[in-house]
Amino acid sequence: MSRLRVALFLALILSAWAAMHLYVLARASTIPAVAALHPAPALAAAALGLSWILARALNGRAPAPLVLALEAVGSTWMGVLFYATTATLAVDLATGFGLLLTGHAPALRLGALAGGALLAAAAAIQAARPPEVATHEVELPGLPSSADGTVVAVLSDLHAGRLLGRRWLSARAAQVRALAPDLVVFAGDLVDDDARAVRPLLPALREFRAPLGVLAVTGNHEYYGGADASVALMEEAGFRVLRGAWTEVRPGLVVAGIDDITGRRRARGEGDPVARATEGRPPGALVLLSHTPLPRGAAAASGAGLVLSGHTHGGQVWPFGWIVRVLYPMLEGRHRAGGTVVLVCRGTGTWGPRMRLWRRGEILRVVLRAPAAG
Repeated sequence: MSRLRVALFLALILSAWAAMHLYVLARASTIPAVAALHPAPALAAAALGLSWILARALNGRAPAPLVLALEAVGSTWMGVLFYATTATLAVDLATGFGLLLTGHAPALRLGALAGGALLAAAAAIQAARPPEVATHEVELPGLPSSADGTVVAVLSDLHAGRLLGRRWLSARAAQVRALAPDLVVFAGDLVDDDARAVRPLLPALREFRAPLGVLAVTGNHEYYGGADASVALMEEAGFRVLRGAWTEVRPGLVVAGIDDITGRRRARGEGDPVARATEGRPPGALVLLSHTPLPRGAAAASGAGLVLSGHTHGGQVWPFGWIVRVLYPMLEGRHRAGGTVVLVCRGTGTWGPRMRLWRRGEILRVVLRAPAAG
């Protein structure tokens, strides 16, 4: 990604961030109890809004506990502000932005702010719960009977780093070991954005193990802090990172992986990544790892019996999933693209706010089945 595109992207994000603050503050100022506290609400919102930005700017330049505190406060505020904006906008739409029920508008807006806070609290509680395990049985064309019943544990979007630390990661490793998988797969975004912040977690990462090994692919976040550094870290943990490559994990079962397709665009990758990743593979069943869900047509044309993806977080912060679904119709769960089964993990961890509304994080337990004889 060019510097100009990065600058434009950051400008867009910061503009949206500022607009949300101004909108909520403007609506809150019409509530007498809030207006009486002026300018305290505006100053508090400014401090909270800047905390996440400061955490990023001070990373590596300030004591780690300070950066962690700023990031925790800032990311939590990110979720609270989102829900406050959503609830306040819902009230504005219902009242014609104050043209209807004029006398009740302040009370309704106060109720919206309280409702937004309650939604944020519920989402934080949900995110604190362990990811649930979703089991899928997949009949895989070309899978020999000797590989029937192979169990694959799939994790995606852990976003490990300062907020999701060693204790959380060790708990996920124990959760995976309890599934007794033959193979463990990380479908991208294991690193949040800085491989240096994940390095202290290497002992916990090494707790992920399986008889057929641990495989991984890059996600878009691995590119933010440098894909090479992130890959080196995963390899140091004992993972095999498939970057446009395949491996035969057992006779007749091939797993191929591609670099994240959005990351390849940043690196100006060319050609068909799936064709290059599967070139020269032996006959048998093929499982493809792609962090970002492939378009349905591309998944069907991949030649894989099973595609494993993540990236979408299932929307994570409801109702954001409605927007994400426009970009990625296969938002989460099980889908079919031609003769290919596509499983999209809604994410094992979280990005930004430690929040998930309605649905917990997820680990997939995939049981591979050989086609029935005859």
